[in-house]
Amino acid sequence: MRWSTVVAPPDVAPPRPITMRAQTIPPRHHFPEHAHDWHQLVYAVDGTLTVSVDRRTFVVSPDQAVWLPTGAPHSVGSLLGAEFRSLWIANEAGRSLPSSPTVLAVSPLLKALIVEAAEIDGKRLADGYPDRIAAMILDQLGRAPKLPTALPWPKDRRFLALCEALYLDPSDERNAEEWARELGMSSRTLTRRFEAELGLPLRSWKRRLRLFRAIELLGGGLSVTTTAMELGYGSASAFVFAFRSELGCSPYAYMSQRASSPSSR
Repeated sequence: MRWSTVVAPPDVAPPRPITMRAQTIPPRHHFPEHAHDWHQLVYAVDGTLTVSVDRRTFVVSPDQAVWLPTGAPHSVGSLLGAEFRSLWIANEAGRSLPSSPTVLAVSPLLKALIVEAAEIDGKRLADGYPDRIAAMILDQLGRAPKLPTALPWPKDRRFLALCEALYLDPSDERNAEEWARELGMSSRTLTRRFEAELGLPLRSWKRRLRLFRAIELLGGGLSVTTTAMELGYGSASAFVFAFRSELGCSPYAYMSQRASSPSSR
């Protein structure tokens, strides 16, 4: 199924120091490649985004954001639809932040600040509160851990069909040989080309996908057991072990952290 293009509204005046734009993107839509004369932070408060920048494409969840320095050509889309925030940040205000596109971890505090900035955007508040929120956002961005990558996403149309199918049904157990037959290539070719494009083998990508979707499902309120079954794990304990091995904490600890976020109240 093809994706449709969303026409973005024209840029406004340069941010001082931060301009917030709240946007919704429908399923299988994307904003075509473009660039700005200022920095941008792309962040989904609900759903997931597909971001293409610097010859890479990856998917980011509400626990991650993409930092785009001034002039970086990029495109943004979503497979299932998303509610997201674009933070436009003045060049001077973002001078201490990364000079290249970077995936950042979003803490509960940073998320709460972004949500609050969107809530007060455009309101006439004379007590300096918006400036204090902006300063706190910049401070938190400077402290945000830099992630090596999010979930890598292919551009090749055949691998795109494979990854979309697994994203929609992460319990799909088809192996490389079965996918190769469906895509009309040898399993050796699929294995070699998939790893060359996404940077990791299909098996490893599927494992990362499951954990990525786990964050979505847990954040949406599903229990650990239900999430494990949705993702195709044989048991809740197997899911807990995989989650802890990859992310360094249990699903229960993750849910507790999300529940303690001011933005979730």
